[in-house]
Amino acid sequence: MTNTSTFVDSTTGTPTGQANALAERLEQGARALIAFASGLTADEWKAQMPHDGRTIGVIVHHVASVYPIEIQLAQAVAQGQAVTGVLPKDIDDMNAKHAAENAGITKEAAIELLQRNSAAAAAAIRALTDEQLATAAPVSLYGDAPLTSQFVLEDHAVRHSYHHLSRIRKALR
Repeated sequence: MTNTSTFVDSTTGTPTGQANALAERLEQGARALIAFASGLTADEWKAQMPHDGRTIGVIVHHVASVYPIEIQLAQAVAQGQAVTGVLPKDIDDMNAKHAAENAGITKEAAIELLQRNSAAAAAAIRALTDEQLATAAPVSLYGDAPLTSQFVLEDHAVRHSYHHLSRIRKALR
C-alpha cells in the first residue's frame, strides 16, 4: 500500500494525501497508456480511430501534449480564477489543429512527450494544497458552473489517459 501522506501542504505544514493520490492516479494512467502504446505495431499506430478520424498515434501524442493546458486550467481554478472563453468548439478546434500538425508523429516522440509531460503534471498536482484542490471557480467549458480544482483535474488531466486508452483498446479489437 502506498503512503499518501508523505507530501506536506506548504501553507499549513501538514501532510496532504489528496494531491498525492491524484498525482498517483494520473501517473498510473499514463504508465498504462505508455505500456500499451509501446507494444503497438506500425500499422496499429497509424490506424484511424472510428468516429474520430485521428490516428492512434496522434491521440497518444494528444494526451501528452494537453497535460500542460489541463494543469494550467486546474491551477487557475485553484487560485480562485474563473476559466473563461473555453468552450467545446475551442477544444474541437485545438484537437483538429493538433492532429493536422502532428499527423506523422513517431511512437518514440509521442511516448517521450507522454513520459515527460505526465511527470510534470504529477509534480504540479503534488504542489497543490488541500485548500487549493477544494477551491471552486466558474468554468466556461461547463456553462460557468463553479467547479473545484480537484474536479477539473479528475475530469481532464487525471482521466485523460484512461479515457483514450479505453477507446484505443476497443478500436483495436
